[in-house]
This record gives sequence, structure tokens and C-alpha cells, in this order.
Amino acid sequence: MQAIFAKNGSETPVPVKAEIKGAVPEWLQGTLLRNGPGKFTVGDMAYNHWFDGMALIHSFTFKDGEVYYRSKFLNSETYKKNTGANRIIVSEFGTMIYPDPCKNIFSRTFSHLCKIIPDFTDNNLINIIRYGKDYYASSEVNYINQIDPMTLETVGRTNYRNHIALNLATAHPHYDEEGNTYNMGTALMSFGRPKYVIFKVPADASDKNNKKPALRKLEQVCSIPFRSTLFPSYFHSFGMTENYIIFVEQPFKLDILRLATAYFRGVNWGSCLKYDKEDTTLIHLVDRKTGKIVSTKFYTDALMVFHHVNAYEDEGHVVFDMIIYEESNIYEMFYIQNMTQETSQFVENNKSFSPPIVQRFVLPLNVQKDTPTGTNLVTLSDTTATAVTQKDGSIYCGSDTVFEGLELPGINYKFNGKKYRYFYGSRVEWSPQPNMIAKVDTVTRKHLFWTQDNCYPSEPVFVASPGAVEEDDGVILSSVISSDPKESSFMLVLNAKTFEEIARASIDASIHIDLHGLFIPAQD
Repeated sequence: MQAIFAKNGSETPVPVKAEIKGAVPEWLQGTLLRNGPGKFTVGDMAYNHWFDGMALIHSFTFKDGEVYYRSKFLNSETYKKNTGANRIIVSEFGTMIYPDPCKNIFSRTFSHLCKIIPDFTDNNLINIIRYGKDYYASSEVNYINQIDPMTLETVGRTNYRNHIALNLATAHPHYDEEGNTYNMGTALMSFGRPKYVIFKVPADASDKNNKKPALRKLEQVCSIPFRSTLFPSYFHSFGMTENYIIFVEQPFKLDILRLATAYFRGVNWGSCLKYDKEDTTLIHLVDRKTGKIVSTKFYTDALMVFHHVNAYEDEGHVVFDMIIYEESNIYEMFYIQNMTQETSQFVENNKSFSPPIVQRFVLPLNVQKDTPTGTNLVTLSDTTATAVTQKDGSIYCGSDTVFEGLELPGINYKFNGKKYRYFYGSRVEWSPQPNMIAKVDTVTRKHLFWTQDNCYPSEPVFVASPGAVEEDDGVILSSVISSDPKESSFMLVLNAKTFEEIARASIDASIHIDLHGLFIPAQD
């Protein structure tokens, strides 16, 4: 793993036909887009953190039983500035960059002043998201870059702030059955009272002439004030059901003053995030249609969460599953000097690593004011999660542990916001870099897994069979990186029911470890 983790990736701009072992289903027609960091050095300068690497977009096109691979670096403003200067000149999450010492004193002073309110990088390396019929490389900042999903060419940059008052926005939106996109962001400064903002982009937002951004039709659903003005909660994703949006305001917080002064103090933006284990976690429930926040105060113990799995409504309750951590050291593990240690040393130095735990929470919707203190309002029989009334009228939520040791979750997206049974993810044990993928049954709490020595599979993506009725009728796709020089990296195709290998498409090209992505059916 150490040899491939921080290795610079390379482009494969012309499609390469894969060598198929087994049989790729003929019905599997479309393109799987993947995104992640792929370039960690520019000239003689290197990034400090794995989440800093410049974005490399991958595509795996499935057509008539064949698979074709191509990749291109996202041609962002950050990429153009860095490669043009042959050095890193744009700061990232874990790498703060200062003016070239060769610049004159007036230029350096101006650069410092510009950093008081940071203009974040547009190195969108986390995911591929859709607004209308347009596709964007995204991260968690105010910039997104539109891409052509077939050629991987970068079409152009869009700034959320031209359409809504936001400094940050997630790379994990939700899509409803009508094709509308829901997302969340944070307004930190210069936009009135600091707040979290939920917004919607209609399905018909794309411009037929491709001259206007889909965000021009953006609609704000609601806003939620920070519970602490100078310490907003960091969030990576959120939950959504048919009628509600679930926002978890965790005590993993961004220190606004530290952020505003980071450049002057010589620290990176990542150091401005702090976890307060003594605080509580608030759970906000928002009506999707009216934008009104449910008045009941739901809370639980301190936790950290990056990924929600799914959420649904069931007999007067909102049920949601998410992957939690009890400590905040996961980000520290991804510093490149840490990840490139010899394996035994890495394990020894990271014994305190807090493993990811899939936990279920349940929020009762019909809370009566005269309910006695100490009453558990959860009446569902298939979970041990609790929601207990407190003296002040609030509800303390206790969780039900579904599974331990899994990240990067995915589901059959037709069941997003609905009661579901299965989810898929990357099995995590001794390292945050997974070496197996798994299928978890939320009813039996049992799991199936796929693994192979010296192989590192990406986030599993479910694609349903045509006309599928059963939730797990389909295939799992995962890009597998091989550290064995005798074996090429490959696209893995599994039977989603049995987790048995159907096919693998070996690719004679350099493929890099990625983060998230999106499958686009051929008819789209």
C-alpha cells in the first residue's frame, strides 16, 4: 500500500479497452465516473495530506459486454496555476502555501491581506455530483467544476456564491425520484448571520445551450442557525427521507477565528477543526416541503460522522443510519508521512485509531408534551435504538449498532429515503485504506465480503438489473488497485446477491486510488 498511496497518477486520455475475465452482463450499459486525489507533487514541492492531491477523474464505460477506461486530471484553476508555475501555489486542506519569496514586498503584502477571508481552492477531488443534467467534480468548497462525463474534459468553473450565500457545500447531495437535487452548505462570514443552508436544484435546471449554469435555478429550502456563532459544525453529508431532511450538528467544529488567521499563524486549514468530546450532538429534522424545522430538540452523545448510509420513515418514526467515530484522529491518519510508514510502524503508531461504526438512530415524530420523563418513545420492534424524554422536553437518542468496521457506504439508490435492508461499503480494519468490500444485511446483521491479497478496492457502487424488484438484484462495481507488479489493476463486477465475482476487466494503464463517484446509465 505504501508504494501506491502517494504515488503520482497519470492520465489516460484515450480510452483503453480492458481484458475481460468472466462475463460482464450485456445489460450493464453506462459509465462509472470516479474522483479522487491523483497528483501529490508539483516540481520539487509535495503536498502534506492525501486529501490535498490534485483531482484525477476516471471513467469506466460499459458497452455490450466490454469495458473501456480513460482518465484526466481536472483542469481546475488550481491545476492550471500549479502546473504553470511548476510548484504548488494554491493552499489546500493540509498544505498552506506562502508567496514566492522572489516576489516583491508589495505583492507579498497583498497576498497576505487576501488570506483573511480565504478564497478556497477549486481542486474538486471528492465526488462527482449532478445538478439538472450537468455533472460536476466537487469537494466541500464554494467552487465546483463542470465536466463532460464522456470525454472527461473540464467545461468550466461555477461558484455557489454567485447563486446562494455559501462558503462551503457538501459533495454528497441527494436526488429524489423526480430528478431534483438537494444539498447543504455553510455560510460562515460576509453573508449576514452565520447559518447552515439547505437548498434544492430542480431536475430541469440545465440550459439546453450549455451556456448558463444549472445553479441559476437554485431554491433555498431553509436555513438553520449555528448553535455557536464562531464554532460551526463540520459536516460531510446529511440524511433524507420522503418528507424530511436530517442534519447532524456534531461537535467536530470549525474554529472561525483560527480559520481567518491560519495563514498568518503558519498553520493549515485542517488544524482549524477541533473535536469537543464534552459537547453533545444535535439532530435537526427539517420538513422537505415546508422548510420548517421540527421543534423537538433531539440530541445524542458526542460523535463524529462523515457518511450517512440511508434514512426512512417507519410507523411514525424517522430512522437513519450513519457511520460514526468516537475520536477525531481519522484525518490525522491521512497525512502522507503517516500513510507511507512501514506497515508495522503504521499500526503501532495508530493503535488509538477510532474504527468506524454503523449506528442506527430513531426519531419519534409524534411527541406529546405530557409524556413522562424517562419514557422511551421508540415503538419499533426491529431496533434497540431509543429516544428517551428529558425533563426539559428534549429527547436523548441512544443508538443501535448495526456493524463495526465499514466506511464509504452505498445502497441501491432506488431505496434512498425508503425502508431498506442492504448496504455495501469498504471494510476497514487495521488501516483507513480498505482492502476488502462488504455487503451488510441490516436485518440479520450478517455480512459477505470480497478480498484479494495486495488489492485495494474502491467504494462499491450498486447498479440494479433491468426490471429488478428485489433490493439486491444487480451488480457491484469496484475499481481495484493492485500493488502486485505482476497483476494489472481492474474493474471488479460482483453479483450483488451472493458477492461472487462475475467478471473482472483488467486495464493496461495506470489507475489510482479514488474516493467517490457516480454511475450514469447509458440512456442518460
